[in-house]
Parts: sequence; structure tokens; C-alpha cells
Amino acid sequence: MNELPIFPLGTVLFPGGPLPLRIFEPRYLDMVSECLRNERPFGVCLIRSGSEVGEPAEPHPTGTLARIADWGRDDRGLLTIAAVGGARFRLHGTRTAPDRLLVGECEPLAETPGEVPNPYRPLARLARTLTERFAERYRHAPPPPNEDSADAAPWTGYRLAELLPIPMPHRQHLLEMDDPVARLRRIDRVVALMAEAARSDESK
Repeated sequence: MNELPIFPLGTVLFPGGPLPLRIFEPRYLDMVSECLRNERPFGVCLIRSGSEVGEPAEPHPTGTLARIADWGRDDRGLLTIAAVGGARFRLHGTRTAPDRLLVGECEPLAETPGEVPNPYRPLARLARTLTERFAERYRHAPPPPNEDSADAAPWTGYRLAELLPIPMPHRQHLLEMDDPVARLRRIDRVVALMAEAARSDESK
């Protein structure tokens, strides 16, 4: 297990996903500086209780490593970073550093490979269409895999989980799932419900 700085946020970061951030709190400015200097990641976890600013929030125990791909300053002089999601991890305890930065013992979680099964090929096409539509957001992310490649099922599930209007608690559950095909099955139900709701609205 590795000890890493943890950034609790009100969003779920998925492997291969984009994470744009504006940094202004001293603890996170120092964290970003250290990560850039040593080329190391930080951990991102959805907040279970608390808030993004002020006292350290309580994070969900499953999160995603974030690697900084680019940085700059906005028109107000705030530090901006573009990070990309790496491997998932599980927290095994946290501590609060003197600067109020949360630090956690992180166990990497292995990714189960798998191609996209035939019934879910439409989901793979939808994921590609959406990432192409938001190409600027994904400029630092790995390119889409072929549908028959071993990382196609995880990639498809993660992209749809972050791009579809899915509530954060459900996104967290999708992140925690180890089986990529089960994740696609769950998302397929979500897409079907969204389509049914759209047809119902059209008929009114």
C-alpha cells in the first residue's frame, strides 16, 4: 500500500476520465506543487460527508488516482490543473496532516479486462460518440480502445458513467463495481429508463 494525498471532491473520477480543477487552498497548492515536482499522483474520492473546503471531509473508501497532465493560471490568477484518472484504489485509513491535507493508505485495485459483449455494442458506440462530442475535455485522456480489445468494456462503462446524467451516489457504486460487464448491464438499464422517460414526455 502507498500513502498518498487525498482530494475529497463532490464528483467521482473514473479511470481514464478528465478532471479539471481550480486550486486556491494552500494545502492543495502545496499538494499540487509536490505532485508536479515528484511526478506522483494524488487520490480523488467522492465526499461522503463534509465539504470540499474547510475542515477535511470524510471520503468514500473507493477512489481513483489522478495524474496531472497540464497546469496554468486562469484570468483571476488561480492555479488550474488538468488531471486524468488512473487506477482505482481502496482506502485503508486516513490521517490529517498539520496543514489539514488528508493523507490515506491506498491499496491499488486491479482492473478486470474484457471486450464489449455483443448486446452492449450500442453502448460502446454511444460512448465513442459522446467522447468525440466532448473531445476538448478528453484531450489529455487515452484514446478509445477497439471494441474487441481487453480494456474496451471498462473504458465504455467508465465513459458512460461520467457522461450520462447519473446521480453521484450511483456513479460511486459504478466505480466500486469490479465486473466491467456487470457495470455495462447496470448502465444499459439506466439508458433504457432514460429512453422510456423521453418517449413518455413526447407522448404528453
